[in-house]
Amino acid sequence: MRNNLYKYSLLCGLGVFFLNLSACKKSDSPYHDYENTVQTFDGSAYDYLKAQPKGTFDSLLLVLERYPTLIDSLKTQELTLFAPVNKSFETAEKYLNQKRVAEGHSLINLSNADPIGLGIMICKYVIRGNRTSDAYLSSVDGTLQNSILIGYPMQIKNVKLSSSGYQSGGPTRLNFSDPKGSFFTKDWITTTTDAVNIKTTNATVNIITSQHNFGFDEFTKRLDK
Repeated sequence: MRNNLYKYSLLCGLGVFFLNLSACKKSDSPYHDYENTVQTFDGSAYDYLKAQPKGTFDSLLLVLERYPTLIDSLKTQELTLFAPVNKSFETAEKYLNQKRVAEGHSLINLSNADPIGLGIMICKYVIRGNRTSDAYLSSVDGTLQNSILIGYPMQIKNVKLSSSGYQSGGPTRLNFSDPKGSFFTKDWITTTTDAVNIKTTNATVNIITSQHNFGFDEFTKRLDK
């Protein structure tokens, strides 16, 4: 019964989302937060994305442009954003289109991808409530936090890295996981951050490692239509 209630809530959230729409690990990324200092940006979360150098969040912004409701939320609501960089989208697109070419199908890109499937995936990266990494310190196992619009629960865990010979004495990272409806971590898809606690006027932005595949392994499944 619990599963049925959750599915019903998810479908209701999606209905509202698309009704509004129709009416309107460490990589070579430059975002390593080695000192774990809280940076600030004088503008909204959306303004922050737009202000970054070309080649950083172009793909994320392209997706957001398809969902005015999400853009409005990133400008005005109290949120926590886990921002995937261009590489995350490029890798996901590459695998999808390799499969489609092999099967004789046309290519899919972020501009023409199925809006429902793409919308479900992008919502998972935008979490309700404005929280820095300290908000997740109280739970050793991490906490479930609901994503915007669809109310999908994502798992967030604060991970202190070792530094100068001291265990857990280094910078903070956040493990960001899609639990896939399971209590068992072996079933989860987990990524990590290269930078955390970038404070904007309405949100906290955390930048996901470029090694992450956008969509938590659902990109091809949802968009190969």
